[in-house]
Amino acid sequence: MTYLRIALAGILAGLSPLAPAQTPPGADDAWVQSAQGDLVALYTHLHTNPELSNQEVRTGERIAEELEKAGAKVTRHVAKTGAVGVIENGPGPVVMVRTDLDALPVVERTGLPFASKVRATNPQGQDVGVMHACGHDVHMTCFVGTARWLASHKDRWRGTIILLAQPAEEAIGGARDVLADGLYTRFPKPSFALALHCQAVEPAGEVYFRPGPLLASSTSLTVTIRGKGGHGAWPHKTVDPIVLASLAVLDFQTIVGREVEPLQPAVVTVGSIHGGNKHNIISDEVKLQLTLRAFSEPVRLQLIEGIERRVKALAQAHRAPAPSVVIDEIAPATICDPQLVARVAPLLRSSIGAEHVHETDPVMGSEDFSRYAEGGVPIMMFWLGTQPPGRIAEAKARGEDLPALHSALFSPDAGPTIATGIKAMTGAVVGLLPPS
Repeated sequence: MTYLRIALAGILAGLSPLAPAQTPPGADDAWVQSAQGDLVALYTHLHTNPELSNQEVRTGERIAEELEKAGAKVTRHVAKTGAVGVIENGPGPVVMVRTDLDALPVVERTGLPFASKVRATNPQGQDVGVMHACGHDVHMTCFVGTARWLASHKDRWRGTIILLAQPAEEAIGGARDVLADGLYTRFPKPSFALALHCQAVEPAGEVYFRPGPLLASSTSLTVTIRGKGGHGAWPHKTVDPIVLASLAVLDFQTIVGREVEPLQPAVVTVGSIHGGNKHNIISDEVKLQLTLRAFSEPVRLQLIEGIERRVKALAQAHRAPAPSVVIDEIAPATICDPQLVARVAPLLRSSIGAEHVHETDPVMGSEDFSRYAEGGVPIMMFWLGTQPPGRIAEAKARGEDLPALHSALFSPDAGPTIATGIKAMTGAVVGLLPPS
C-alpha cells in the first residue's frame, strides 16, 4: 500500500502543469485540480481492469455510468459494448468526442503498483494477459473529464455534444460496427468529430497535430498457400507450402522496394505464419497474416494486387494448388480535415500555451477513427505526449529507445497527460461551438 500511495501521489502532483498566460477557452488549472481525485481513481481502476476488444462489458458500463453522472443522456450497448452520451444545450452545431475502450493481449511488465494482472481468452481461444498498452485508459479518463467540464459549464457553449465510447479500436472493426449500429442516424450527426491519442515518446504536457494525413490506412490480409503434403524424407513426392511461403515472404518486400513509387510511403509486414505440426511431415497449407499500410488508396490497392499476383505466380511455378488472399479488415487512412485543423490549432494553443503545441509528421500506425469522416464529417485527431522529460533524457543518454505503444513496458506519466488532454479537448470543443 505504501508503494501505491507514492505512485498515486506522483500522479496527483502531475495533474496541474503550468497554466498558459491567457485565459483558456476550456478547463483551467483550478477545475482540473478540483477533479483530480476522482480522475486518478478512475485512471488507476481502468488500468488495473482492462478488457480485450469486443469484451469491454465492465469498461463500457463504467464509462456509461460516468457519463450519466456528468449529466449526459446515455444509450448503452452501442455495437454491443459501447455507449453514447448526448449533452444538449440549445440550437447550434454538433461536436462529437470519441474515446476507445479496449486493451491489448499483452502481459504487463511495467512494475507499477496498479499494474494489470488480468488474463482473458482471445478470439482464437488462447489464454492471454491483458494490458492498456496503447493508452486507452488515459483516453477514457480525459474523455470523462471532458464530459464533466462541458456538462458543468453550459454557460460557455451552445449546441449538442456527442460523447462516443467506442469498442474494438484495436481490432479495427469498432468504428465500423458503431456506424452500422446507427451512430449517425440514431443520434445527431456531427458537424465535427474530435479524438486524442497518446504518443509514447514525447514529453507529457505537449500536444502534436497536423492537417491532412496523420495515420496510414491498415489492411489485414490472410494469405493461404496450398501444397501437397507428405513425408519429410520424400519431398520430391510433395509440393511443400512452407518453402513457397518462405519465398513469398521475401518476395512481398519487393512490392514496396521495386513497384511502389519511392515518394509514396508503404509497409508490408507479415506478422504471423502458421504451417505444419511435426518435424517430418510436409503440410498441406500455410497461412500468413499480413498488415499493409499506406496513405494513398491507389497504393493500398497496389499492395494487395502485388501480393495476389506473387502468390498465384509462385503456385503456378511450383505446380501447387491455387492460393487464396482474403481481406479481413480495413481501416482507412486518418486524414485530418485541413479547415477543421486550422480552427482547432489556435484553440489548442490558447488552452495549454502555444509553446506546448507542435505540428508533427504523419506515422504509419493506423486508427479506425478515420471512419467517422463518412458522410462528409470533418475529423481531427491530435497526439498527447506522455513521458516525463527526465525519462526521455535518461533514455537518450543511454542511447536507448523508450517503450513504444503496444509495449509491455509502456507507462505514461498519467497526471500531466490527463490534465493536458482535458484542457486541450474542452478548449477545442468549446471553441467550435457558439457561446451560450
